[in-house]
Amino acid sequence: MPQPVPPIGDLLSAPPPAFTAAEAEALASLHYGLDGRASALTSERDQNFRLCTGQGDFVLKIANAAEPRGVTEFQTLALLHLEAKAPGLPVPRVRRTRDGAPWVALPGGNLLRVLSWLEGEPLWRRREGAAQRRAVGMCLGGIARALADFRHPAADYDLLWDIRHAPRLRPLLPAIPDARTAALAARVLDRFEAEVAPRLAALPWQVVHNDLNPHNVMVDPQAPVRVSGIIDFGDMLRTARVCDLGVAGSYQVDPGDPAGSLSEFVAGYHAANAILPEELSVLPDLVAARMVTTIAIASSRAATHPENAPYILRNLPASAAGLAALTAHRPDDLAAALARECGQGEQAR
Repeated sequence: MPQPVPPIGDLLSAPPPAFTAAEAEALASLHYGLDGRASALTSERDQNFRLCTGQGDFVLKIANAAEPRGVTEFQTLALLHLEAKAPGLPVPRVRRTRDGAPWVALPGGNLLRVLSWLEGEPLWRRREGAAQRRAVGMCLGGIARALADFRHPAADYDLLWDIRHAPRLRPLLPAIPDARTAALAARVLDRFEAEVAPRLAALPWQVVHNDLNPHNVMVDPQAPVRVSGIIDFGDMLRTARVCDLGVAGSYQVDPGDPAGSLSEFVAGYHAANAILPEELSVLPDLVAARMVTTIAIASSRAATHPENAPYILRNLPASAAGLAALTAHRPDDLAAALARECGQGEQAR
């Protein structure tokens, strides 16, 4: 008898690979000629190691066998595209194998890759206010601009973390432990389904990073307003371009000043990659929808995988606080504030 499909999907429910550090070291030596010591890194659905060698540090990534191979290949080729198109962007570089290939297919169905290690301190440890928010926005805008002409047949894969699918989250709302947050999340989804989802098809679409959370942004410890690295392209896909901005913006909202903090971030993005007025008009709702996505999926997965709960729930408190603060303002008022910050006056109304 076929097994029922979990509400969050097979990939998010599948356990990550379970290679040992010694096995990771052996794979690096065999396929890449890299001899060093591997130490485990946290990851949601893949398995990652930091590999320290005499040639520098690297990230050894072993993709979940449940991940379609084409998706992992697509993400790797996107990094190669960024390297060629915008070499100044602080994104990982793909290390080639001994044979010159960008990845290795392992016998168990996993795909092995090695990327450069990006130095810096995670953004969540070094919040620095307006200048930093603008810098993060500019970096994301630069990435989106460089990816605008990138195409791949696997880019349109279905991922629940793509916030255009936010209405699918309804079955997960009962897992949210706080009743007030759960009710607020339901209202956000009601508005999204009625007012926002029908408008996304007419907006620009392209391949985007899709996961610029504060654990995936590295900053210079000596100058925290400078972005030193953008990591984890594992949720990259093709979607409405503004969804990428909504994802990243959800982690830049200061609950004490939702409109001002979001405007600073968006202004930085706009300086690197111009945003259309019609994109700004839906952005506040997309930010709220991403907060709901983070809360709902994290709550559900933490209950399913208690051994990985601290990592899964790492963004939950900020998302819940941000959601309450953001939804205290009318979306149209927030969109108008964003338009003014981008020099578009009342166009986003």
